[in-house]
Amino acid sequence: MPFQAANFAPLTPLDFLNRSRIVFRNRPAVVYGEDTWTYGEFADRSQALAGALRHAGLEPGDRVAALLPNVPAMLEAHFGVPLTGALLVAINTRLSPGEVSYILEHSGAKVLLVDTELAAGVRTAVESFRGLVVHLSDPAAEGETWQPPGPGYEEFLAEGSGTEVSFRLEDEATPISINYTSGTTGNPKGVVYSHRGAALNALGEIIETGLSTASVYLWTLPMFHCNGWCFPWAVTAVGATHVCFRRFDPAEAYRLIDRWGVTHLCGAPTVLRMLLAARPSPTYRFARPVHIVTAAAPPSPTLIAQVEEMGARLTHVYGLTEVYGPHTVCAWHPEWDALPLEERARLKARQGVAYTHAAFLRVVDENLQDVPADGQALGEVVMRGNNVMLGYYRQPEATAEAFRGGWFHSGDLAVVHPDGYIELKDRKKDIIISGGENISTIEVENTLYKHPAVAECAVIGVPDERWGEVPKAFVTLKPGATATAEELRTFCRERLAHFKCPKHFEFCELPKTSTGKIRKNVLRQQEWSGAEHRIRG
Repeated sequence: MPFQAANFAPLTPLDFLNRSRIVFRNRPAVVYGEDTWTYGEFADRSQALAGALRHAGLEPGDRVAALLPNVPAMLEAHFGVPLTGALLVAINTRLSPGEVSYILEHSGAKVLLVDTELAAGVRTAVESFRGLVVHLSDPAAEGETWQPPGPGYEEFLAEGSGTEVSFRLEDEATPISINYTSGTTGNPKGVVYSHRGAALNALGEIIETGLSTASVYLWTLPMFHCNGWCFPWAVTAVGATHVCFRRFDPAEAYRLIDRWGVTHLCGAPTVLRMLLAARPSPTYRFARPVHIVTAAAPPSPTLIAQVEEMGARLTHVYGLTEVYGPHTVCAWHPEWDALPLEERARLKARQGVAYTHAAFLRVVDENLQDVPADGQALGEVVMRGNNVMLGYYRQPEATAEAFRGGWFHSGDLAVVHPDGYIELKDRKKDIIISGGENISTIEVENTLYKHPAVAECAVIGVPDERWGEVPKAFVTLKPGATATAEELRTFCRERLAHFKCPKHFEFCELPKTSTGKIRKNVLRQQEWSGAEHRIRG
């Protein structure tokens, strides 16, 4: 029998706020500094944003860009923008002006919500934007600020106050957001999420992380990363409390955890290392259990053990922007609790199995045949399911390539253990994941090649205690040319986001194959084996 109006409604995370504004109207929804908004107030402000956008001429299918830190306005954008039928384009706050300009132009955004401190760092991009700019002035800003022409955020909200915006979703496959990822080659790709995928992934987070109405979620994970792994919608769905956090500072994180009784937070392993480094005392333990979800780079068993020694309960997940953030979780077996800490940490370091709502996960060879579950055979991780992107925005060929054979190809290599849990053994061929940020080596190399003294170069990721890995450039200069590491570093910083610039330089002759191809595997081996030797020593 077909679905009918009485037994079917398109899935959308917008329904989560509608429910919470009724069920949890007077419960704390958002905390920022010493200010608190109830769910009734949070819903009203999201509606006011939607109303103001409608008054500004926004129509369903339009795009609204947001260059904001983890402040309440960013949460409001996750509901207020899609309430109009528009798509939210949350921009990485660490990008260069050129990269921000590319995203604004490629997405065709008509409105830009921008923090005045962030605007100062990408002023040329904001000045060249042809749409409406709405600026947010935050008293907590610490750096230089610049107020672009256009209304202030609170003034803009006032224009929509009292306006009840109702967006009737006809098709749950309607896009809700675009998240840009640098991928492996230069210009970023726009990953399109649907209302259905966002709603189901949010429910998946609730199931896998145990969110409930009593939960208090600390925003250590940037909301521009995969829409905060869909936690803006997940936390709201259960009526839990969002604790906003403008910039990550480990000492302030400990204060907020204690002040608000934080129960959940997410972050890359680099965030965990920073928390450990700022531990209030060598014997410090959380006053109450804190559920920490980590991803973006494989955490070491040592790191996992150290975090759990503080009284945290760590969940290891793995995914990509193309799958709304996490797709796999190292699902825990109660009997593993009896194992020694080192063995528990080793098991937890694996990427695990598919989320409850995203059950299709395989590790395959080049013919899309499953590799043996022996913990040895390498294959590519491929995925299929409710939380795979709709595709790359305005890039049909890249979408077709990513979906070849009816599966999303991650480009990551893994093994399958006899119990069915996967474990990554290598990353995409050249991508560097530094502090949770993807860095394209090709993009960095192309920038270095623009320097008149550079004849050849190769960029790889090398070990770093704080960021996991950072870019290192191996450079061969042109005959008779001169250049210093500092000169090349400055050259890169003028053209790239600073986190993409090489932290180390080595001038040398590059190892090559018989056909003249640079052998990056040799460079990686010497850098990483040397690091392991130093650690063992």
